[in-house]
Amino acid sequence: MDNLTPKKIVKELDKYIVGQNKAKKAVAIALRNRWRRQLLSDELKDEILPKNILMIGPTGVGKTEIARRLSKLAQAPFVKVEASKFTEVGYVGRDVESMIRDITNLALSMVKTEHIEKYQEKAKSLSEEKILNLLLPPPRSQKKVAPVGVSETVEDEKDNYHETREKLRNQLREGKLDNRYIDLEVREKMVPFGIVSNIGMDDLEMNLKEMLGNFLPEKSKKKKVKIADALLILQQEEANKLIDMDKVVKEAIERTEQNGIIFIDEIDKIASKGSSYGPDVSREGVQRDLLPIVEGSTVSTKHGAVRTDHILFIAAGAFNVSKPSDLIPELQGRFPIRAELDALGKDEFLRILKEPKNALIKQYIALIETEGVSIRFTDDSVEEIASIAALVNEKTENIGARRLHTILEKLLEDISFESPETNEKKITIDAAYVLKKLSEIIKDEDLSRYIL
Repeated sequence: MDNLTPKKIVKELDKYIVGQNKAKKAVAIALRNRWRRQLLSDELKDEILPKNILMIGPTGVGKTEIARRLSKLAQAPFVKVEASKFTEVGYVGRDVESMIRDITNLALSMVKTEHIEKYQEKAKSLSEEKILNLLLPPPRSQKKVAPVGVSETVEDEKDNYHETREKLRNQLREGKLDNRYIDLEVREKMVPFGIVSNIGMDDLEMNLKEMLGNFLPEKSKKKKVKIADALLILQQEEANKLIDMDKVVKEAIERTEQNGIIFIDEIDKIASKGSSYGPDVSREGVQRDLLPIVEGSTVSTKHGAVRTDHILFIAAGAFNVSKPSDLIPELQGRFPIRAELDALGKDEFLRILKEPKNALIKQYIALIETEGVSIRFTDDSVEEIASIAALVNEKTENIGARRLHTILEKLLEDISFESPETNEKKITIDAAYVLKKLSEIIKDEDLSRYIL
């Protein structure tokens, strides 16, 4: 993180997201402030709380993508939740604390993977020995004390055994035994019951199985697997035995508390306009439930208590019906940084199609290339696609950059369908081809509303 200055963070985000400099600047400063905070004294460190961000902008302009790329850059646990999922708490919705449980589980998975990586070599060596024991069990003479007078025979037997074992080891490492099958014993817990899962019941079933795990009998089952697969199964088993789970859990909780990023999407859907009846009451209730989590509280998870004081919350919403001021004042105060994202027009679409590392044009060219067909987009065709996307967004619903997906899918529908059997191995897409495929749909507004 010491190398990731705000300018470098923005530069990295520029590789994937076009424009939206205000939002990029806001998240870059928030991320850098985390690193700055770590260098302070313990007393002051606890006092400095993250400055949560509220992103305001229409759908499809890059709100989620900015948060997702930021977490990847910081290698931080990241969870995206939708505020509207919490609107019917007590009926079919989710408990607001579930977002903290989700991010803790994610951090645990990240830390566990990192710890397993450290022991991969040792685990590989142990799994190799187990496979060799299955392929060539030790001779009986090694297990018993040899009778007087037959020690020379035993020594010869031992030498032959070690020689054969080393030959097998070399063949195993060279991959010559990969396709041979062996009987592998796999141990698993017997679960004598099952809960009929309903919405919100999945976690309960998993937790009950975990709680009763120590009391459930283990059943060993023999599986016929290829040696290549058996090596991976045993390597995973051995690595899991080598890691210290208490240390992993402790580190995961610390990472959640200090580096976690939670993206709350559709926050405008729970903004009420002060009605005292109807669905607005339930929306305000959700805001009041969210408040202590964003403010800083302690949430109980199956791995232990997690404090939310230093988790960075990024909320986002289109706010086309409601306004940020419609949120309850306490919640507004917890999102001091406001970043407004601009609507996208033809120029931005043109850049989205060509510039980012994961540009849509590059994606479609690579997909069709797997069938041995090379497609080339001329500059005027890309400009025409951008113009059509801007026009359809203007005439129908403005869904931002997502419109480019629907237009490109429709445009390349026939090529995608016919490419496995076509004799034409080079296809050029120009403006005339784009107009031929899409002009009729654009003319008919009702048709474009359904198709594009």
